[in-house]
Amino acid sequence: MLHLNVNILNAGVFGGSWRYPGTDGTAGFTVEHYTTIARKAEAAKLDAVFLADGPVLDPNIRYRPGNSLEPTTVLARIAAQTERIGLIGTLSSSYNDPVELARRLGDLDHLSGGRFGWNVVTTAGAAAAGNFGRAAEPGHAGRYRRAADVAAQVVAAWAARTELASPQGRPVVVQAGGSTDGRRLASRIGEVIFSADQDLAHARAFRAQIRDGARAFGRSPGEIVVLPGLSTVVGSTEAEARARRERLDELLPDAYARSRLAGQLGISLDGLSDDEPIPDGLLVEPDAAGGSQTFYRVVKQIVDRDRPTLGQLLKRLSGGGGHRIVTGTPKQIADDIETWYRAGAADGFNVMPDVLPTGFDDFADHVVPELRRRGLFRTEYEGSTLRGHLGLGLPALPAPEVAR
Repeated sequence: MLHLNVNILNAGVFGGSWRYPGTDGTAGFTVEHYTTIARKAEAAKLDAVFLADGPVLDPNIRYRPGNSLEPTTVLARIAAQTERIGLIGTLSSSYNDPVELARRLGDLDHLSGGRFGWNVVTTAGAAAAGNFGRAAEPGHAGRYRRAADVAAQVVAAWAARTELASPQGRPVVVQAGGSTDGRRLASRIGEVIFSADQDLAHARAFRAQIRDGARAFGRSPGEIVVLPGLSTVVGSTEAEARARRERLDELLPDAYARSRLAGQLGISLDGLSDDEPIPDGLLVEPDAAGGSQTFYRVVKQIVDRDRPTLGQLLKRLSGGGGHRIVTGTPKQIADDIETWYRAGAADGFNVMPDVLPTGFDDFADHVVPELRRRGLFRTEYEGSTLRGHLGLGLPALPAPEVAR
């Protein structure tokens, strides 16, 4: 069946979510915000809650609330207030020690009853590098080499545990990355793969490539669960959903949208009006870009294919960074999810509601029941571990790198 996570991203994935009427823009600074949504997600029988994070204060905090609480701290509290839902946290492989990571995450997995997953990320950006006393961020390929090494050390440490072992064997390894290096790392160590895709055909090809890559590392393709990010705007009617989306577009701070896009692309947008397209030749090929190549690739595909003006592009992304946005009734959103699932483009989705908590309430109360009516989603948990929810066994330890 489908696998569904909810990304509890402060006030919601949309850049103007914190300004939406009736929303507490500072709720993300309280642990109750996360535990309330997690209990709702467990009642809906979702596979997991997911927390994004970065070891840096985002300069965009001047335009919208950011992630304020360290993920394992929040997930420990969620674990104490829930029983079965999985707990996936993002922790940087670039700026954390593997010995400390293995202990902290392994202990949390043990104490939660085998519900933890580690989202292995490499951390891009000069701001994060400066936070750790570095003059510049490490190169893209170097970040991924370190990620593979750190992840292998952490997984080996979990496998060697004889005390405080996990009921699921060891935590689930989650990975996200659309670059060449990212796809290689996903194929080598990833069990759950988060992706960003706007196009169904491209998503199918990505999933097939990851599964083929896993086979090249001696793994079974069945050990891979691919979950694209999906931003949802739910309305009881199509007109209501469109009106909600339009209101969110109006609330998007222009300075935030411009700053975020410029940071993702590594270019300056100064002097470019909303009525102008991004000039030809300004965007290099994704593999030559620094920073996050995943979202760079998504944005460049939109620019090359649709030739939007800057204003149109900012509204299309809505400050969300490139994840696909689906706006409509519960039935229309379920139709979209079913289409991607049955086409082999996704094993499920990492759901990113437009506004929290109301956008997730609408998804859990109306979209999930529609998916159940179609026989696509569970009505009860069959197990109590994250591996059990995902249908994953315990894989062999990561294979050594092969010559490139």
